[in-house]
Amino acid sequence: MTESSEFLADAIAGLTARPRTLPCKYLYDARGSALFEGICDTEDYYVTRADLALHEANIGEISSIVGPDAHIIEFGSGAGVKTRKLLAGLESPRAYTPIEISAAALAASARSLENDFPEIEIRPVRADYTQPIDSDALDLDPPASRRVIYFPGSTISNFEHAEAAEFLRRMARIARPGGGILIGVDLLKSKETLLAAYDDSDGVTARFNLNLLDRLARELDAAVEPDAFAHEARFNDELRRIEMHLVAQKKTSIALNGQAFEFEAGDSIHTENSHKYSVKDFRLLAERAGLRSEKVWKDPAGLFSTHWLVSA
Repeated sequence: MTESSEFLADAIAGLTARPRTLPCKYLYDARGSALFEGICDTEDYYVTRADLALHEANIGEISSIVGPDAHIIEFGSGAGVKTRKLLAGLESPRAYTPIEISAAALAASARSLENDFPEIEIRPVRADYTQPIDSDALDLDPPASRRVIYFPGSTISNFEHAEAAEFLRRMARIARPGGGILIGVDLLKSKETLLAAYDDSDGVTARFNLNLLDRLARELDAAVEPDAFAHEARFNDELRRIEMHLVAQKKTSIALNGQAFEFEAGDSIHTENSHKYSVKDFRLLAERAGLRSEKVWKDPAGLFSTHWLVSA
């Protein structure tokens, strides 16, 4: 199945469902990814700054736990500041492997890191890290002292709890016995702080979310009125998560592949979740996946955490 046909199938399935949804992975085309970088620079979005502050404050201890001669495997293209701080702070890393579905992003990341870290073997792998990955494809000769899966940011928050547990199990299989997982986890905090972060005053998150409707028109020839929808962030108290929605402001429709999907004012398309965890709650989730949270770091403001997970 091509990327376009998969997008079409997922869009039809999501718009047919009740409640209506669209998978959050489709938020990240080239324009969406650029807009997300803009979100990270807004005053309201604390996540990236907190994660970076955590790395800066704790890189010595992180390096000590990872140990020398490690093979760092990052889920994502990994050309950012956090990856660079990690690689620069580690003791003689054996190799670094970014796993990324976008060939262009992967190539750009690999080139940049090869220039800046000539002493580290950069071994990019093009794959969808949300799907099973052949662990043998990551083998080194000679082997590293251990494999360490690196997953900074808060992407684990986008998974439902059962999906997150299965994702952690797959990470553990790739890490293999003796390896570890270094994973970022956003912490539960006040509703006001969370809503501001996902509906920033500069309107960047709104443009990011609405770009999904533009993608339907650009790539799938959908007939849609983007101006008929507005971005809305909601906090779901029961599930402890932020939800992003595209909410119809008037009666409208989306015509796609010969089908018409009707919306009344107030109807929404649910586009993304971001679950928030206490340290205790994430430790319990890790236990469901057969893992033990052996060490937890927080940024100086206590907004964000990174867990070191090992096989239980």
